[in-house]
Amino acid sequence: MEIDLFKIAHRLRQALETAKAIDPISNEIGASNVHAAYTIQNINNQIRLSEGQVCIGHKIGLTSKSVQKQIGIDQPDYGRLYSYMQIESGGHFPSTKLIQPKVEGEVAFVLAKDIDEPIHTHQSLLENIETICASIELVDSRIENWNIKISDTIADNASAAYFTLSENKINPNEFDFKDCEMELKINEEVVSTGTGKACMDNPINAVIWLANKLIQSGDKLKKGDIVLSGALGKFVDINKGDHAQVNISGLGSASLYID
Repeated sequence: MEIDLFKIAHRLRQALETAKAIDPISNEIGASNVHAAYTIQNINNQIRLSEGQVCIGHKIGLTSKSVQKQIGIDQPDYGRLYSYMQIESGGHFPSTKLIQPKVEGEVAFVLAKDIDEPIHTHQSLLENIETICASIELVDSRIENWNIKISDTIADNASAAYFTLSENKINPNEFDFKDCEMELKINEEVVSTGTGKACMDNPINAVIWLANKLIQSGDKLKKGDIVLSGALGKFVDINKGDHAQVNISGLGSASLYID
């Protein structure tokens, strides 16, 4: 029996809109069917664009070994960021739009120009970056109980939900990507720590991976795009009434509240 990927895409959109989780779709398309999963993600992307939503960049997921271990997945993935997902640092977000949210601290990149050709070196990537900053990504799975395989999270737009960027933005050539230290707090309690090495040994490696993956698929990173490069430590639950704050050495801090 042929799998209807459009119906699966519709169920994921409904889960997002109603904030009600669904059963794993990996049960239908297979746990490792990356091709079908990205097809589902792309179906929903085209629908969102046709509805007038604005894509402002990409997120890279599952770059940290600690996060991979938490979920039981051994490879990175990517999803798209839309303008509605961005929360001003220090801003408030309603818990009613969330199902089972978690937060993680990471480095965000802003593109200075389009990347049309494959990237092979760190310097080649940095020549395409305008600024970097600290970020909190708020992830949320539309799959019940985070019971996900790689195909579940890819199809679910890499479990993207919302994010905030620090007000402080710096030149990427002035930053120690590999040895920067990240500290994530919930209600002033430190709940996650890590360094740049946790993100594919260097957040630059993650962005290179994404740039080349997009080119392979016929897409590309564009001038002005925001790229969330992936967690520098484990991700943690966040609940109604909580305040999250990330501090990254050399980059500053970002925060958000869940109401």
